[in-house]
Amino acid sequence: MKLHAHAPTHLNVFTGYGADHVSINQQRHEGSLIVAPTSIEPWRPASFAELSEDDFAALLALQPEVVLLGTGSRLQFPHPRLTRALMAAHVGVDAMDLSALCRTFNILVAEDRRVVAAVLFG
Repeated sequence: MKLHAHAPTHLNVFTGYGADHVSINQQRHEGSLIVAPTSIEPWRPASFAELSEDDFAALLALQPEVVLLGTGSRLQFPHPRLTRALMAAHVGVDAMDLSALCRTFNILVAEDRRVVAAVLFG
């Protein structure tokens, strides 16, 4: 699916997605990712089952106010112990499927929010 966003061109926005990829600013990315408004980096877990407390705690370095967890084509919720460090720092965590993550991230970036997307495909 192709997304149309109206955001400043210097910020990351999702411009498309599929079962095994996302497009950010028209550039295709595969594999687990951490996407912030001004950075993109690989993320260690290859699947939802591999998530650990350390994976979420590492996101604190990006100083988000909200973390969007994209769990692939179907919605899955992480155990609360996994997101404990984010919750203790008063960072919101929302799990959603990939299509919802792309739309929500783009809206929050357009609102100039400190959002981080944690993208998984499986």
